[in-house]
Amino acid sequence: QVQLVESGGGLVQPGGSLRLSCTASGFDFSSFAMSWVRQAPGKGLEWVSDINGDGGSTYYADFVKGRFTISRDNAKGTLYLQMNSLKPEDSAVYYCARSLFRHWDYWGQGTQVTVSS
Repeated sequence: QVQLVESGGGLVQPGGSLRLSCTASGFDFSSFAMSWVRQAPGKGLEWVSDINGDGGSTYYADFVKGRFTISRDNAKGTLYLQMNSLKPEDSAVYYCARSLFRHWDYWGQGTQVTVSS
């Protein structure tokens, strides 16, 4: 069965960095685009970034452009999100999701990112 497992979240000070990982199994990872989506407390889901199957195309929400970098290692079945220059408003649960034209059919359990001094 399809499984997505995120890791790498935690508490970081403003201006700091974190790298999230999402390990995929149960499907042909390289054949699917993948997304990172976040949800802050009391707010709805917010799309963060996409990457296509071979990693050659990436897309970002305006609020993370220049600060976050999405990447993938298809040999390892792993998706990454490098987050730099973190702000308190980046605090959220971050989910990886399998994407079909930004229709997400499988989700991980999420990893909490808290940006606070």
